[in-house]
Amino acid sequence: MRKNGFLSAAIATSALATLVFLPRPAAATSGPGCLVVVNVAANDALNMRSRASASSRIVDVLVPGHHGIIHLDAPCQPPSRPWPSRWCPVTHYNGDRVSHGWVKARYVRDSDCP
Repeated sequence: MRKNGFLSAAIATSALATLVFLPRPAAATSGPGCLVVVNVAANDALNMRSRASASSRIVDVLVPGHHGIIHLDAPCQPPSRPWPSRWCPVTHYNGDRVSHGWVKARYVRDSDCP
């Protein structure tokens, strides 16, 4: 009986070690530092721009509630302007796609990353 108990414990320990050390897919990020789209109608989208300007090229389109992960890369600029007038540098992770650009601060809010 002891032999079986020892064997069972060894198998359980081995199985646990295997689960702990299995490779996992890398997450884009976790914890604070992500954003969600706000102040955009459900049938509209937020344009992510190549530079901090409404006239710059659109590099991605962020649909409210369906945009994947938006990570804030650095403080929104310029700090001397009121919050709604600032531009935020972001990285957008959506499935296998990753894009970098800028969004207007008035259309995003802080959120924890998944």
